Amino acid sequence: MTAHQNGTISVVVSDFLLNCLVRSPSWKFWLSLPLSFLFLLAMGANGVLLVTIQLEASLHEPMYYLLSILSLLDIVLCLTVIPKVLAIFWFDLRSISFSACFIQMYIMNCFLGMESCTFMVMAYDRYVAICHPLRYSSIITDQFVARAAMFILARNALLTMFIPILSAQLHYCGKNIIENCICANLSVSKLSCDNVALNRIYQLTVAWTLLGSDLVLIFLSYILILRAILRLKAKGAAAKALSTCGTHFILILFFSTILLVFVFTHMAKKKVSPDIPILLNVLHHVIPAALNPIVYGVRTQEIKEGIRKLLRRVVERCK
Repeated sequence: MTAHQNGTISVVVSDFLLNCLVRSPSWKFWLSLPLSFLFLLAMGANGVLLVTIQLEASLHEPMYYLLSILSLLDIVLCLTVIPKVLAIFWFDLRSISFSACFIQMYIMNCFLGMESCTFMVMAYDRYVAICHPLRYSSIITDQFVARAAMFILARNALLTMFIPILSAQLHYCGKNIIENCICANLSVSKLSCDNVALNRIYQLTVAWTLLGSDLVLIFLSYILILRAILRLKAKGAAAKALSTCGTHFILILFFSTILLVFVFTHMAKKKVSPDIPILLNVLHHVIPAALNPIVYGVRTQEIKEGIRKLLRRVVERCK
């Protein structure tokens, strides 16, 4: 026990308990089945996509390097969240150590921001491809991708690192039950007996600054792209341009729609079950990750051909 600055006695918390969907216990088994399928699908599809891009020389281009970054981020986010949620559903392993909780918190915040930033860079890639096609090869180079990757890492790693640091420095006064399936900052900080205003303000400021600015830039890119497409006069050129951007736009819809639904249900939590935003938060870490590589694989001829070649290599080695 330690004496808190306000004169109360507080118990040092060494671990937390994740109270996952306690209001809907019957959901756990039935949710674990599609959640397991989506997790395996995300791991397998992103793994195949990464191997295909690595082995197929024709895919060694900036656009596919950016897609590789997206796949890596999806894999890390899934591995950070879903195995622990499934362990809770199947084995009631609700305990998570103090350090593991804040590591999970950091990875979720950092990699979610990195994913949003990657979508923004991919939107810029499509903007240059459509609006400045003659300059594309001189602007979007391997060096551009390397600099973009460093920017994505540095921006999000630095700005989100203070979220778990501020949360970890709070005093936790004995209560250690997190009303969530994951170590979300706002859920964890509720357990503190300190004033958490700074913690919450920083979390919301960083979230809206990073994700908000990315979405605004993506939106502006697509306005300029649409304007350029409408000016195309060659037969079939507009349809080809829309097809080129369509895949990326679908991925952004997957990412932003679930995120916006989560935000709105969280804001309207008095009108919906508290378990709904928790469930949406979990699903946001796996549904886009499972669908992103499939959408690109289905809609991109070069990737489909690369996967066929990979499968032929596997079959030939098995003979």
